[in-house]
Amino acid sequence: MITGEIKNQIDQIWDTFFVAGVTNPITVLEQMTYIFFMKMLDDKQLQEEDNARDFDSEVKNPTFPAGQMWLNPDTNQEVPYESMRWSVFRNTGSENMYNMIRQNVFEFIKHIGTGEESAYSRYMKTAIFLVPNARTLTKIVDGVDALDMNNRDAMGDVYEYILGKMAASGTNGQFRTPRHIIRMIVEMMEPTPQDYICDPAMGSAGFLVEAVKYIKEHYETAFYAAEEVHHIKTSMINGYDTDQTMLRIGAMNLMLHDVTAPELAWKDSLSEQNEDQGCYSLIMANPPFAGSLDKGNVNKKILAYANTTKTELLFLAQFVRSLELGGRCASIVPDGVLFGTSKAHVAIRKEIVEKQQLRAVISMPSGVFKPYAGVSTAVLIFTKTNCGGTDKVWFYDMKADGFSLDDKRSPIADNDIPDVVARFKNLEAEASRTRKEQSFFVPVEEIIANDYDLSINKYKEVEREKVEYEPVKDILARLQQTEGEYVKGFEELKGMLVE
Repeated sequence: MITGEIKNQIDQIWDTFFVAGVTNPITVLEQMTYIFFMKMLDDKQLQEEDNARDFDSEVKNPTFPAGQMWLNPDTNQEVPYESMRWSVFRNTGSENMYNMIRQNVFEFIKHIGTGEESAYSRYMKTAIFLVPNARTLTKIVDGVDALDMNNRDAMGDVYEYILGKMAASGTNGQFRTPRHIIRMIVEMMEPTPQDYICDPAMGSAGFLVEAVKYIKEHYETAFYAAEEVHHIKTSMINGYDTDQTMLRIGAMNLMLHDVTAPELAWKDSLSEQNEDQGCYSLIMANPPFAGSLDKGNVNKKILAYANTTKTELLFLAQFVRSLELGGRCASIVPDGVLFGTSKAHVAIRKEIVEKQQLRAVISMPSGVFKPYAGVSTAVLIFTKTNCGGTDKVWFYDMKADGFSLDDKRSPIADNDIPDVVARFKNLEAEASRTRKEQSFFVPVEEIIANDYDLSINKYKEVEREKVEYEPVKDILARLQQTEGEYVKGFEELKGMLVE
């Protein structure tokens, strides 16, 4: 958790952008991301230089080589690398710093070479520097300079706080799955340092970041083995998005959680350009489910699972395709996926129930994604087997997630999430629960007989209690008595006032 002081610092930086006329929250976040990266590059080299002095050695492949020049491809002018270091340009005066950043440093991070920085910098080609003047930039740089970029855990919290501000501002909320829902899914899926994790609709990389945090919390020894550390920082994390802005934001989010070179790609997960097949051990995602695609642009291998243009069904098909055998998936889906009657709806449910192993369906209340959307959703959890294995499916009827289900989403005491996670991790104990309770098992034969319907209301038993009412004559007698008392009181009041 970040302190109130740091929150105030971030709020002041945020307000500085707004006062300067940069009011789109995602633009503010993007511009802050650029400036964070500028500082991180110099902080990293300062740390390397300190280590080199301690061991009487030299920094290998420094980002800013001393005494060398960088050729700006935009102006075709040479600029000393050292002049582009944060620790240098921030002490050159407001106007000089503004010109250096706008003309050179920003272009440098757009064209920076390969290596650990590439996960972020490779999506910088279309970036635009929008800080309008030197005065605004000075305030922003002063605010960012106070943050310790070397403390990646703290900076990860800072970045997630900024993402929260972006969502709370009322725009671009579609890019943010609520953090407590992400955490619930990650805790159920229990990622390990050996996993190959993918989110094919990554947005700001919330699922990927939370997976890394979970691994840090539960596998401390993994961060002492060089081979495992390399895997965690590189090939373990995979993500795609069609928006380069979100790729930049997601890459920075991962970098601030010490994942320096993840496998991120500007890719349409449903198109022919996505060749992923049998390569991931864990997929966690909240794919877009508001619209249709041109079927001609959809990968034919995905259409083989579900011949449709609906994105929510196509993503499920792609998840099945891209998982390795034994791989697990947890995906948020709209309720329509659970009970839709079209051929494609039934086909994808049949695929997951009969050919894979469907493990759980967690029904979530409709207010989870408010104020951005009021649609009812669920979490589907399955394992890829290609040979079936579904014998019974666990259903959970989540009624509360710790927040009010209106547009305000205020914290409340009622919260089923701890119960969901605890019960999912001990499914053996669920066998004795009845369908009148919040969670229960349904045998696969019954699901197949119901055309693979996965809506919890299809199987949940609602207990109705018989209500006994008083005899009518007793109710009328009580009304007559009440009326008499009223008339008597009225007459007494009238007598007092008239006299």
